[in-house]
Amino acid sequence: MSLISVKNLSRVFDVSKPWLNRMIERREKAFLTAVSDVDFDVAERTTYGLVGESGSGKSTIGRMLVGLLNPSGGTVEIEGVNLATETDAEKVDAVRSDIQMIFQDPFASLNPRWRVRDIIVEPVVARGGDATGLAEKLLEQVGLSALDAGKFPHEFSGGQRQRICIARALSSEPKLIVCDEPTSALDVSVQAQVLNLMSDLKENFGLTYVLISHDLTVVRHMSDRIGVLYLGRLVEEAAPDDLFDNPRHPYTKMLLEAAPKMDGFGREAELPEGEIPDPINPPPGCAFHPRCPIASDICKKERPEMRTLGETRVACHLAEA
Repeated sequence: MSLISVKNLSRVFDVSKPWLNRMIERREKAFLTAVSDVDFDVAERTTYGLVGESGSGKSTIGRMLVGLLNPSGGTVEIEGVNLATETDAEKVDAVRSDIQMIFQDPFASLNPRWRVRDIIVEPVVARGGDATGLAEKLLEQVGLSALDAGKFPHEFSGGQRQRICIARALSSEPKLIVCDEPTSALDVSVQAQVLNLMSDLKENFGLTYVLISHDLTVVRHMSDRIGVLYLGRLVEEAAPDDLFDNPRHPYTKMLLEAAPKMDGFGREAELPEGEIPDPINPPPGCAFHPRCPIASDICKKERPEMRTLGETRVACHLAEA
């Protein structure tokens, strides 16, 4: 059963200069398409990974999933409820209580003036629930001491702060946690600890994760299914082994070839050609065609539709080539 169903999801931002500047410079309004017609489903108790270069729309999708941003087009349904259009306040409130988010920078997402106890129980207290002893219990579940509940965020290391963020996310007993680069600010050894903790919590609490990351190794280790984004478009989706062993889209192949490898010392990797196109004025057809080594005339004219090849979904005219 799908916990999340995303259909034709789009988000456009108005990045125009102020009205007076546009009048003086005789400029039109400028719009940036951060996400364009994205479709995917996430089954309950699974981890869905989203990868892609900076600016590909990963974090924007994450924020739309949790309701921090409204879509410009398309729908996001969680437990069958569209948070952007649902008029039944009780339904919306029930679904929102099942969603939490872990942000990239743990220190920036913690209130420096609050004690850890207050930070962790905030989602429960805000809904009028009983939070007696909850912070201490959750701190022990994420590998910290119950005595840490009386401290402030600045008294902890980066890895410990991320554990506090995870404890806060767990306090409302969510079904879905959107993790936006949860380990990118941590060193490698601490990353492994946090990822192992997240895996254990997923099994113990029956959680569903949407994992947003640049790190392909992390995504392969954690995910049941992976979606690859380029310039706001979903270009490929597959199980981890299928994606890494038999990538179908040229962009996915480029990402995998550019990634560091433990046994890759002295290897000759082809450098990616070209720059990411301007998202305010994206190229026609396939957005990747200016950088694609196998692009043909049809790639420059027609935008490829997502289609199924075996266990993989891919948006490429020449995926079989």
